[in-house]
Amino acid sequence: MSWNSGARSTKRYGLTFLWIFLLTAADQLSKIMAESALKNQGPIVLIPDIFQLEYLENQGAAFGILQNQRQVFFIITVLALIGLTFLYIRIPNESRYRPMRGCYILFTAGAAGNFIDRVMQGYVIDFFYFKWIDFPIFNVADIYVTAAVILLLVLILFYYDEEELDFVGRKK
Repeated sequence: MSWNSGARSTKRYGLTFLWIFLLTAADQLSKIMAESALKNQGPIVLIPDIFQLEYLENQGAAFGILQNQRQVFFIITVLALIGLTFLYIRIPNESRYRPMRGCYILFTAGAAGNFIDRVMQGYVIDFFYFKWIDFPIFNVADIYVTAAVILLLVLILFYYDEEELDFVGRKK
């Protein structure tokens, strides 16, 4: 361990926290703007019959499951964030693992954004709607989580060798 590894770790975690904070703030700002422009209004059609902005107070999860299960979401979110943070700490501090750290940042920011909504309001504000395929209405935090999961799958399947993922099960 080099003399400045502690400084690098502090910088690494500081930058991670900063990115999570900025992305979560962007999500929260988008929801404030959506509420201001869309609540008690009709949808704003951006591409007719394809894509529109439509306000929804979602008390469930994706696709409307687990409606009004606030405690369940609280427990799942806290456990997921603890588990992911434990794994994040174990990710090697090498440039090859930056994409994986990016997945953590995106997933954490998305989870935090929706968690804040659930704790503060009891629901999540959703507002993006692909009418053409009748896809469930979603928000910026959902985009972060979805992008993180897709990127992580691509990384695991096509980027990292099996040995490069040994840190997941390694004992310290």
